Amino acid sequence: MTGEPGPAAASLRVGGRDDDLDRRLDDELTAYNTAAAGGATPEPLSVRVTDEAGELLGGLTAWTWGTLCSVDMLWVRGDQRHAGWGSRLMRAAEDEALRRGCTDMIVSTYTFQAPGFYPRLGYRERARIQGVPGGHEDVYFHKRLGSAEV
Repeated sequence: MTGEPGPAAASLRVGGRDDDLDRRLDDELTAYNTAAAGGATPEPLSVRVTDEAGELLGGLTAWTWGTLCSVDMLWVRGDQRHAGWGSRLMRAAEDEALRRGCTDMIVSTYTFQAPGFYPRLGYRERARIQGVPGGHEDVYFHKRLGSAEV
């Protein structure tokens, strides 16, 4: 016997969506990560493009955390794809990330989405993870902001 306490009496519950758990985990991990990162806190970043009627043509959500910017989602409406909006959304996010002091940007995409898009913007593939439904992969990209790295 080591004298260390054993696990507390507890219950384990598996379920679907749990908004309270999401909020609590986000709060706990943000506090832990902030302490580990010298006080850097994550800040949301979004970019949207709308037409004259205010209808959404596309958008991007991301977050910045110290010198890192991570893109969560990038979407362009079907009838507006290949019109340059994806590139403009990414460039706007990069510009804002630079303004916030970021030096690096990361993003992932599935092989059935847009893995050919990001290299054209200067992103380098860093990893591929198998196991995505349909035999696809999750592809991770990185770009050093403000540099000529390709």
